[in-house]
Amino acid sequence: MRVLVTGGGGFVGAALVRRLAARGDTAIAFDRGFAPDLEKGADGRIIIVGGDITDAFSILSAVEQHQPDAVIHCAAMVGVLASLSPAEMLRVNIGGSVNLFEAMARRGIRRVVHLSSEEVLGDFLVDRADEDHPTRPVMAYGVSKLAVEGLGRTCRATHGIECINLRTSWVYGPGLPRSRVPKNFIDAALAGRGLHLPRGADSAIDHTYVDDLVDGVLAALDQPRHAFDTYNIASDSAPTVGRIVEIVRELVPGADLSIGPGRLHHRDDIPVVRKGALATDRARRCLGYSPRFDIARGLAAYVAALRAQAFSSQDAAA
Repeated sequence: MRVLVTGGGGFVGAALVRRLAARGDTAIAFDRGFAPDLEKGADGRIIIVGGDITDAFSILSAVEQHQPDAVIHCAAMVGVLASLSPAEMLRVNIGGSVNLFEAMARRGIRRVVHLSSEEVLGDFLVDRADEDHPTRPVMAYGVSKLAVEGLGRTCRATHGIECINLRTSWVYGPGLPRSRVPKNFIDAALAGRGLHLPRGADSAIDHTYVDDLVDGVLAALDQPRHAFDTYNIASDSAPTVGRIVEIVRELVPGADLSIGPGRLHHRDDIPVVRKGALATDRARRCLGYSPRFDIARGLAAYVAALRAQAFSSQDAAA
């Protein structure tokens, strides 16, 4: 299979590109920038294409030149803090998705897997939310992702494009670029720095290890027929941030970390909305998806990967 991955140079996109290449597919990585080692060991199965989804000609040229069989759509401005520039976020996330869908329609590409977010739900009304939970996004990021889900349905009706929306939550693991939980605590612990947040321990949030997300995306991509157009791909659990800090202290003995009670904040004036677990029953039943990483196993894998990277860097320097 030839698969175009928008945002193929990003955290999740690059992980998908590597996995696609490893299993024998051709991954067409479309992005504005790329990790220098993305093509390492790919045996020609990774094609790097520079471009921007906000440029309609750019994405259309990539589609026409490389003729993918399907698309995985990861490209987006990500996160609540980025929502503070809503005009730019909507231009990129919604306008860019329209450009992609129109390019697909022109070339007859019939399937796109869209990476959506738990932010489309807004405040969780229950501790464990399934795909039928009301969608009431609070910030522009969630608004944009919900809009793209709706636009995907429009494209199904008008062009026969099957847009499969995968809602995930707080993806983490090696390569995570944003300094948020759990990256901020792990980085501080491994560097021997203290990190003490005044509040946030009581927030319960589904954290999804990046390998689990990749498993879910590929399962959706490979599924011959879909009974639904939306699936939760997450860990199906919601550890508190306080518990995450405890686990990091166990993994890195002597780590100088703490967090006070209360709700986690993105910054002082922006609290994290009420969250919980994303129920994965539908994905388990329809896609055969089963998350392999609970929070303890995921954090252990994350710490081990960073230690291995540090060891390799030291060895190379020597």
